[in-house]
Amino acid sequence: MTAIDRAARSLLWRLNTSVHKPVYAYVARRARDDVLFLNWAYEEDPPMDLPLDPSDEPSRYPIQLYHATATQNGGLASKRILEVGCGHGGGASYLTRTLRPESYVGLDLNAAGIEFCRRRHQLPGLEFIEGNAENLPFPSESFDAVLNVESSHLYPHFDRFLSEVARVLRPGGTFLYTDMRQSFQCEEWEKDLDGMGMRMLSGREINVEVLRGMDLNNAHWEGVWDRLAPRFVRLVAHAPTKDSPMYRDTVSGKQSYRMYCLTKS
Repeated sequence: MTAIDRAARSLLWRLNTSVHKPVYAYVARRARDDVLFLNWAYEEDPPMDLPLDPSDEPSRYPIQLYHATATQNGGLASKRILEVGCGHGGGASYLTRTLRPESYVGLDLNAAGIEFCRRRHQLPGLEFIEGNAENLPFPSESFDAVLNVESSHLYPHFDRFLSEVARVLRPGGTFLYTDMRQSFQCEEWEKDLDGMGMRMLSGREINVEVLRGMDLNNAHWEGVWDRLAPRFVRLVAHAPTKDSPMYRDTVSGKQSYRMYCLTKS
């Protein structure tokens, strides 16, 4: 990739992230109660075949991304969990119901999304808080695990977010993390993770699994997006479908989707 190509793709990435905050707020205000996940999807080979309640089945492939991320270092049973960037709360609800943490806090900067979560997901031990990923409103050493699914690429200062993750984790706590970057950003991405002062237990690219999940989830997302997004939204934002730029970039290798687990000493 030439310097000009790199600069152009970097500019497009920044423009894309800048429009997502108002788009997510718009979607949250319009969404029906069945729009519980805004993330991509995941499927292994052979299939994960997670046992799901009938009400969860339409969201199988986004759920599997959450499940795979959250169980990298065992389960969440009896632990205090913070999810940063909880979206519409579908993952928080699923993990609270199935992995049985002691408590689960979902945090998001999108006020409309938090309002949606509080109305839609009312479970013992689960709460939702509006807040900034780069300035987490919690005391140090408050959580046994911090979960972040496909959200950090939107943060203006990724290093500040990582510093906050390390601060709020107790010693021995884990950072359970998955997200994507453009290929030219991956070296800096890895350096930031190495520099947060935590030990990496695992890290891998999951492009194949994400693309397989997107293929299987395509019809569902197309139906949701047709209902939610008028033309002016489609001009600036894309759903995770097979005809989207992010799908094509992942197929071509221009984008890398990765999953990590780190622990605090």
